[in-house]
Amino acid sequence: MNVSSSASALSVERAPTIGVEEEFFLVDPHTRFLVPAGPAVAARAAGEVGDLVTKEFALGQVEGRTPPCRTAEELRGELGRVRGALVAAARAEGARLCASGTAVLQGEGPAQVADHPRYLAGRLQYRGMMDDFAISALHVHVHLPDRELAVLTGNHLRPWLPLLIALSANSPFHRGGETGYASWRTVIRSRFPCLGPPPYAASLEEHERLAVVIADTEAMLDAGMPFWDLRPNPRLPTLEIRAMDVLQDLDDTVAVAVLLRALVVTAAGSARRGDPGPAWAGEVLRAACWRAARDGWSGNGFDALTGRVRPVADIADDLVGLVRPVLEEFGDLDEVTALFQRLATRGDGALRQRAWGAGSAGPAAAVDQLVLATGRGLALEG
Repeated sequence: MNVSSSASALSVERAPTIGVEEEFFLVDPHTRFLVPAGPAVAARAAGEVGDLVTKEFALGQVEGRTPPCRTAEELRGELGRVRGALVAAARAEGARLCASGTAVLQGEGPAQVADHPRYLAGRLQYRGMMDDFAISALHVHVHLPDRELAVLTGNHLRPWLPLLIALSANSPFHRGGETGYASWRTVIRSRFPCLGPPPYAASLEEHERLAVVIADTEAMLDAGMPFWDLRPNPRLPTLEIRAMDVLQDLDDTVAVAVLLRALVVTAAGSARRGDPGPAWAGEVLRAACWRAARDGWSGNGFDALTGRVRPVADIADDLVGLVRPVLEEFGDLDEVTALFQRLATRGDGALRQRAWGAGSAGPAAAVDQLVLATGRGLALEG
């Protein structure tokens, strides 16, 4: 091995690990409605991948997650292994796996839910707000064991949340209707006072104190487990980013994960040097997230550095410029460049869903194409 490749290998070895959680819907292949197969599908898939799969609150959903991964290729392999197990298990149970932020088609009434203590507590506190809270997300974890540093790093990431919503937008339909939004999942979440961008906090102590105050109002279930779009994970040594819709394309998921790792590493470096990050007010960021949810990748959005409204694609270029040294160090620049090239060519997931649902078959055709996209490239496809 030459010196340059040895240096590259050493850089990758120093890269923080990343992990991904993906939530999926389970749909009937004939009606395209949700089917309450989550527990059965999770149990069957666990025979292949163990505890990397789990059921969700809604019986028509299931979750897959990866172990911590060091490289993009390792992450791609783990995502493919878990998705493949879920695709196969869903088919064995007479269902299909569907990667969409909201249910495209759904029967009347609330989604069927499991008898889970946290869901029951949510129902008691939030009441009718829980009726359509069946949504599917992408969560990315970046290893960052210092919780104080994680909070300070999160201050730098807060202004980029609207961009993450825009590039991952994949939920234009809800219960068979066109919402006019690229990410209706974000709109559903924004109804809740404890979801969305976290408050700016100058320390871990302030972050935790704010969570306690909010929990005391009953706007948050548990101060120890806030569901903000950014958080030091309550159980894992990671900074968790939770703003994104689940993505159709496995390669897009990989690229978003390594982009977020580069952003966390860059932001953590700034925080260590004493840079407090831009203290944008929560109201500004909530407004910017709403704009991103409405317009997605093809619209204008909030510039994290200046606060001006600019084309989302230009803001993304600025982000790549900011984190380029880290992307190059870890060998991830090509992954991220390819992601933005795909977005420029085909648009976001919402645009693709709308195109699929524009024919005479309507949203049902979008479900069929989502199912194909969810399994595309997997060994078990077919």
